[in-house]
Amino acid sequence: MTQPADTRRGRTREEGMNGHLRTALGLAASGVPVLPLRRGKVPFGNCRTCAGNACGGRPNMKTAGPCRCPGICHAWAAATTAPAVIVSSPWVAAWRQAVCVGYHPGGAGLTVVDLDNADAIAWARGALPATRTVPTTRGQHWIYRGTMASRNAVRPGVDIKSSMAYARYLGPGTSAMTALPDAVRALAVKEPSPAPPAPHAVAAPTGVGGRECRHRTPAYLDRGIAMAEQRIAEARSAIHATVYRTFLAVLSTHGRCGCLTDTHVGRLFAAAQAKGESPRHCTDAWANALTALGM
Repeated sequence: MTQPADTRRGRTREEGMNGHLRTALGLAASGVPVLPLRRGKVPFGNCRTCAGNACGGRPNMKTAGPCRCPGICHAWAAATTAPAVIVSSPWVAAWRQAVCVGYHPGGAGLTVVDLDNADAIAWARGALPATRTVPTTRGQHWIYRGTMASRNAVRPGVDIKSSMAYARYLGPGTSAMTALPDAVRALAVKEPSPAPPAPHAVAAPTGVGGRECRHRTPAYLDRGIAMAEQRIAEARSAIHATVYRTFLAVLSTHGRCGCLTDTHVGRLFAAAQAKGESPRHCTDAWANALTALGM
C-alpha cells in the first residue's frame, strides 16, 4: 500500500539527517571539525541571541571569540569535533534541514584547492604537485596536508579554503595526500598595489599677454590653489566634472594675468590624480577649460 506523500517526505528527510549525522560523526572522530550546511550549501545563520554580533564573539565570522552559543552560529567557527554538540537538540534540528556536511579544513590541518572547472583542473595538473583528489559538481578539490590563509579567486576558477573557511565534504577522495607546497601558498599572497603615478609635467599656456597680476599678492593665488585642491579632494561623485569646473574656476580667476606657473598647475593635477583621474584626463580637462575661456 502506498504511503501518504507527507509521510514519505518525512522519512526521506529523516534518512537524510541520519546519513549526514553518520558522516559528521565519522569525520569528527577522525579530528575533522564539521557543521551542517543548508540549502544553497551555505552555513546556518546566526541565532537571535547572536544576531548583529550581540553575543560579542566572532565578529563577521572571522575571528574566534567568547560566544558560547549552543546553536550552529558563526559559520566555519561553529565547526566542531565534539559528538555531544553534533547530536545536541539545536544541531539535530539543523541536520533535518541540511543538504550536506561541511567542514573546516584549517581546523583539521588541511588546505583545499577548489578547482571549479576543466580549465582550472588542467592548470593544476601542470602547476601543482599531485595530492588527494575529490570530484565536485563542476570540478575537483585537491586536498593538501598543512594550513594557510584562505583566499577566493586566486586565479580564474581557483579558490583556496583552509583557515577561517569551510568546504563541503564530498567523500574521501583518491590518491595519497601530500604536504602543502609553496606553489599553493604563493597563490594567496596579494601583490602590492602599484604606487600612484607621479604628476606629469604640463606644458600648457598659463596666461595670456603676461599682464601684471591684478591681485597684487602671491598669497591670494596660493590661497586659491589650496581651495581648488580641497574642492577636488572633497568630491565624492562626478569627479570628472568637479575637476573640470575647478580648473575652469582657477583659470577664469588667475589664467589671464600670467601668474600661474607649472608648479601651480602640477598641484592641481596631483589633486585630480589622487582622486583617480589619469594624466590624460587632467590634460584634456585643462585644455577644455582654456578653450571655454577663449585662452
